[in-house]
Amino acid sequence: MPARQGAFFGRRKGRPLREQQRELFAALLPELQLDLSRPAPRDLRGLFAARPASPTRRDLFAARLPPQASLSNPGVLFTAPAALAGTVENVRLEIGFGGGEHLLHEAARRPASGFIGIEPFVNGMAKMLAALAAAPQKAANIRLYHNDALQILNWLPANSLAGIDIFYPDPWPKKKHWKRRFINAGTLEHFARLLQSGGILRFASDIDSYINQVLQLMRDHKAFSWAAETAKDWQIPYNAWPGTRYEAKARQAGRKPAYLTFIRR
Repeated sequence: MPARQGAFFGRRKGRPLREQQRELFAALLPELQLDLSRPAPRDLRGLFAARPASPTRRDLFAARLPPQASLSNPGVLFTAPAALAGTVENVRLEIGFGGGEHLLHEAARRPASGFIGIEPFVNGMAKMLAALAAAPQKAANIRLYHNDALQILNWLPANSLAGIDIFYPDPWPKKKHWKRRFINAGTLEHFARLLQSGGILRFASDIDSYINQVLQLMRDHKAFSWAAETAKDWQIPYNAWPGTRYEAKARQAGRKPAYLTFIRR
């Protein structure tokens, strides 16, 4: 499909889905997908409140119930554990999570944070759903959106996010296509509106022209400050960074990623 200006993706579908993957899209994604037909809650932490499993979810994952669960107690599926229920302290957004390596890692590492993951690509979302189906408890603090990220940016309330992560977005390497890149002056206005004071915006890329473009945009935007103090700061991966498959391929090809961090003033 042709991409419009500011769209995160160029095409949404790659290899055909297997039957099991199609089942996950039909049964699991609706349970975790944000419903933009309703107004966003003023406090996004409410999106992660413990909730019982639906009959569809119960039947689909009956074989994967943890040892302490039973079909008479389906509420353990996709609900926050007792220690977490109602105590999500903040909400973070990852735009374009790819295969989900980083999102799953961060959600497990930060159990008191809620994570919203956006992925327009069908095959990337399929990998995420498969990972959550294999370990349903991992979905306790994860919510998903399988469409254009700009829809979410328009839907979320102001000052609602503690962090926004954008790692290796489509680089649109040809100069005539740079206007299609996701990060532009318009999306920065969205980020400035959504991030709380002191909130963190992280951007990683292995494409020099995209890195330079983002730095120039940020330099001219009064809402953000660059956290780097030396060149080494943005050459070193983020703390507890798990890496991604795309990043590994980039390094094998001889491209050096940059890890930029900006703070909302």
